[in-house]
Amino acid sequence: MGHHIGKIICRFLIFAIWLWGSQHVVSQKTEFEPKPNVPDKFVLSDPPIGLFEPIEISPAVVPHNPYPVEPLSPLYPSFPSTYEPVLTGRCPVNFSSLSDIIDKTASDCSAPLAALVGNVICCPQVNSLMHIFQGVYSSESDMLVLQQATANYCFSDLINILASRGANSTIPTLCPVKSSYLTGGSCPIKDLVTFEKIVNASKLLDSCSMVDPLKECCRPICQPAIVEAAFKISLRGASMLDSSRIPGSTAGITVVNDCKGVVYAWLSRKLSSEAANTAYRILSSCKVNKVCPLEFEEPSSVIKACHGMAPSSLSCCSALNTYVASIQKQMLITNRQAINCATLFGSKLEKGGVTTNIYELCKVDLKDFSLQSYGQQGCLLRSLPADIVFDNVTGFSFTCDLSDNIAAPWPSSSSLSSLSLCAPEMSLPALPIPQASVSSGSYNIARTIISAVYVISSILL
Repeated sequence: MGHHIGKIICRFLIFAIWLWGSQHVVSQKTEFEPKPNVPDKFVLSDPPIGLFEPIEISPAVVPHNPYPVEPLSPLYPSFPSTYEPVLTGRCPVNFSSLSDIIDKTASDCSAPLAALVGNVICCPQVNSLMHIFQGVYSSESDMLVLQQATANYCFSDLINILASRGANSTIPTLCPVKSSYLTGGSCPIKDLVTFEKIVNASKLLDSCSMVDPLKECCRPICQPAIVEAAFKISLRGASMLDSSRIPGSTAGITVVNDCKGVVYAWLSRKLSSEAANTAYRILSSCKVNKVCPLEFEEPSSVIKACHGMAPSSLSCCSALNTYVASIQKQMLITNRQAINCATLFGSKLEKGGVTTNIYELCKVDLKDFSLQSYGQQGCLLRSLPADIVFDNVTGFSFTCDLSDNIAAPWPSSSSLSSLSLCAPEMSLPALPIPQASVSSGSYNIARTIISAVYVISSILL
């Protein structure tokens, strides 16, 4: 009897906790209002030829979701079609030892999504796979690289295996990767013994065995260690008259970059596949978050409508929203990339004679620079390494960072001067403070709830 009463009390407490939590969730209800002069349809831009046709999804078919803090379920879950790959039979590597990392890469480069997440997710993971593969291959010998003929066979097999597991078959076109990357290129040192005689191996391993995702991009430890090792082996045997080895020359930079591939291969021998993949993805994130990957056509229409100190808000915002809507068809970008893109585009406008902060005038947010979903709801990826997740029920999904509607920083604004991508506390991302004033209590609750995973892959499948 006492046991039965205990169960009832326990259930009541759980219900009370749930009820209290739900009240706070409802109190943070937010309605997304479509912006004026922005097309009602979500239209993907034409991807590279041979991938898939443009997709149009009208907001009318999207189920109404009044609480954007709740995860959105896929409309049309997609599942990868797998098959047995046809291999060359001439790559002397047991691919089963790489099964986990190959599956992760295939998921990150899934056929319908690869072109949209290539810059942030797919290509960094492909590069990591190549480094790890090179380490697995070289672990059977004293060579850190492959001969070109063998590299061709192995590269072809890797691409075929990825495609057989649902990855896009055009990865070599989407990502700057080719078979010669496995050969060490022009690097003069390619064997293990000579490498370890020249390089401080213990220092290199200590610097890169545990890469801190919050500090590496701002206070790098692994990156300079890799560059130092690559530089040392690039100079081995260099003649004073050999211009290809002169630091700073174009040829010299190429040699150092080729040697970095050899350094990655050595690290892959020493680290587990999981540790190596984590390290390489963090290093890639540091690189991709420094630049804006979007292409900006000449914004003459925006400059014409918005120039001067007091532009007409109606015509200016109409031109700006139309231009931004075209940008939103390109790809998914990270929150840090969005800051770079907003700053770059704002600088272009300033050079054309736009002196007013039209981002503030027209309510342009950071996420307006990324691919849009569900009408006018933008998706920014996190600046930290992220993956596409495959689930047998929901299909493919990924995480959007929708914690705040943060105003895009105008180049001449005070918000930009105070903005640091490497904050003292090493937080990622370091974003401008939202303009809207929110009470501390409700703001913290809202931030926690809205940081939930948003499954929006269905719009792309």
